[in-house]
Amino acid sequence: MIDFRRVTDLWRRCDVVVRDAPFGLLLAVVSLMPALYGKGTQVGDLPIRPFDALAYVVIALECLPLAVRRRWPAVCLALVTLGFVLDQIRAYHVFASNAMPVVLISAGTYLEHHRRVTVVLLSAAYVPLAFELGRIGATEKVEGYAVFYLALALAWGIGAWLRSARAAEEERRRHVAETTRAAERTRIARELHDVVTHHVTAMVVQAEAARYLTAAPDRLDAALSAVTDTGRRAIADLRHLLDLLNPDHTDIRMPSVGELHTLVEQTRRAGQPVEFAEDGRRAESAGSAEFVAYRVVQESLTNALKHAHGSPTAVRVRYGEEEILVEVSTGGSASRAGSPGGSGRGLAGLRERVDALGGEFSAGRRTDGGFVVRARIPAGSPS
Repeated sequence: MIDFRRVTDLWRRCDVVVRDAPFGLLLAVVSLMPALYGKGTQVGDLPIRPFDALAYVVIALECLPLAVRRRWPAVCLALVTLGFVLDQIRAYHVFASNAMPVVLISAGTYLEHHRRVTVVLLSAAYVPLAFELGRIGATEKVEGYAVFYLALALAWGIGAWLRSARAAEEERRRHVAETTRAAERTRIARELHDVVTHHVTAMVVQAEAARYLTAAPDRLDAALSAVTDTGRRAIADLRHLLDLLNPDHTDIRMPSVGELHTLVEQTRRAGQPVEFAEDGRRAESAGSAEFVAYRVVQESLTNALKHAHGSPTAVRVRYGEEEILVEVSTGGSASRAGSPGGSGRGLAGLRERVDALGGEFSAGRRTDGGFVVRARIPAGSPS
């Protein structure tokens, strides 16, 4: 059996000249059929003349150049116009003369340069053609010539409109592509910020604490082991992020709230006292909500390490049937020594993530000087 889809794909891969050639050849063959003699486009209303050798040349001029109507529209327009003029003066009125409006539409669509000059030259050439037809006996009135000219102008106008529509569609696609690239860059920047900032902050805090443990080898060894473990996790997360950027990678795993225990334990090892509580039952298909909830907790704990190191921190996650509620609160009495500065991008990125799922996000200081982050994330959004 013939695989029509494969045939279609092969046809689309052919050069544009190959794809345009059959129409011109078909028009030439049809024009040679006796039943269609004198059925072509007419201007001047001259009596039909029987075919001679020049008639076949006229058919060739009007049909064969259609193969290059998109590749070389100016050449095609010139040759077809020449054939059309000969056809009207010699009064063959071959069926192939119907190619004139076709080539005008094609030229209006695909001609790139000297478009106005082309219109002026075609219009100027029409005047002597009308005079010549009148001189050799045409009975057409001025109104008829004017209507025919408007019909040709309409064909060009259709081509110009198609060209404009195609340009608008290309601009729309370019804009969509640029918007998509910008959104992808923003997403990658968020992921890098979340992964790198959290792990590096933990490592800096752990290393800073290790400086004061030189007199306690056991505690120093534990602190350095924590730095090593954090670095390894950072490398693993960065490799996973690079996998996300690889279009050939199919086994993509995003962090979820199921890994919050590991995240909290890592933060505790960095010297931050964290109280963690979960309420409710996780939905089976929370989708992107779990990933966003994980990022909210991760960024909040990172900020706690940077700006309130040593201060009691509480993480509460409540699972509902339609949403996940996250609250991370930190006291304000801890020391800020050794905390690397922040850019403020983290909270802004969290707000954008939550808003994208139709949720609510808030972050601000409490009356006692602490800081609290709250997020309501609708569940069930497919990732």
